[in-house]
Amino acid sequence: MLRPFVPILLLIAFVVANAILLIGLSHFLSSSRSNPAKRQPYESGMPVIGDARQRFSVKFYLVAMLFIVFDIETVFLIPWAVAFRSLPESAGLLMIEMFAFMVALGAGYLYIWKRGALQWD
Repeated sequence: MLRPFVPILLLIAFVVANAILLIGLSHFLSSSRSNPAKRQPYESGMPVIGDARQRFSVKFYLVAMLFIVFDIETVFLIPWAVAFRSLPESAGLLMIEMFAFMVALGAGYLYIWKRGALQWD
């Protein structure tokens, strides 16, 4: 009854044993020479300035939103073009879908434009 599951159980056992072995070897073979410099927080090789929990400007999030809006546009336009070309019988439905997508994209673009994310200060 359990005969079909034996290969899967062996694979799981091998993976778990391999993980334990690799973690144990890295622990025993590594050199742990701790000093005060290694225990300090590290951020790009620069000394820490300020608190890590400080508030970010809204512009940071607006630029991230701008990236996502235009990234999504490029991700969806190429498959749409391929489907539009290969399915001529449903071209009307595909055009309506693309129009709805462009309206949503335009709304996102107008929002970030009105919020001033495109202004370089």
